[in-house]
Amino acid sequence: MSGTGEGPRLAAQLSRAGWKVFVSVVSFQAALPYSDLQLEDVWVGALGGVEEICGLIKQSRQKYGGFDWVVDATHPFAVVISAHLQKACEDLDQRLLRLDRPIGSSPEASLIKDSAELAGQKLQGSRLLLALGSRHLNQAVMSARHAGALVFARILPSPMSIRSALASQIEPGHIAMLRPLQGDQPGVLESALCRRWSITAVVCRQSGGDSQNLWQVICKENALRLWLISRPKQQTSAVVVYSIDELFNEISIQL
Repeated sequence: MSGTGEGPRLAAQLSRAGWKVFVSVVSFQAALPYSDLQLEDVWVGALGGVEEICGLIKQSRQKYGGFDWVVDATHPFAVVISAHLQKACEDLDQRLLRLDRPIGSSPEASLIKDSAELAGQKLQGSRLLLALGSRHLNQAVMSARHAGALVFARILPSPMSIRSALASQIEPGHIAMLRPLQGDQPGVLESALCRRWSITAVVCRQSGGDSQNLWQVICKENALRLWLISRPKQQTSAVVVYSIDELFNEISIQL
């Protein structure tokens, strides 16, 4: 269960190591990075809760003899699907492993609980770039404007993201469609975007991994203020690992 972060790299390494790999992603766009990999199957579409996940696991037992492992490599902010995965795996005595991203230190960033807290920050006159998921965009825009910021947004190139951005009433000229970490030199496009719009501050999520690290570097190099929305705490009984190497070690021990 993954997206476009560590998922394709993990799936490729598992496949090369001889594992039969099935991947579940939310959208067609999220499935594209897996298209060249030698996988058993890629399931596209959001899973409708615990019952549907249980059905998938039961079906796998009938068709393939079941999964040795279910790996939750979803986004750190995807707390609902992670909770559903845990409940389904507990109900069916299915081994579950959580691949999480280490947060790391962000001494130069300001932490906020959620985008609503932007309303209480000192943003008067700031040219604020929102590098968030589209679901949280509307609240972030309203809060940032309330604090006096001129708002810009980097969104993913998908219909849902475009609809969400336009619905938030951001000026069309203040919206850029860009998939993170694209290009021969990741970060070049993001840096250029900040220069073009004379950005003075950035808001992103404390998701860990390459995307957060990228914004930390960009903000430091360009003397921009960085606001991080704190990662939600997840309660899990699954074994948690923080790298692909740790994951391989765990699944090898438990076989």
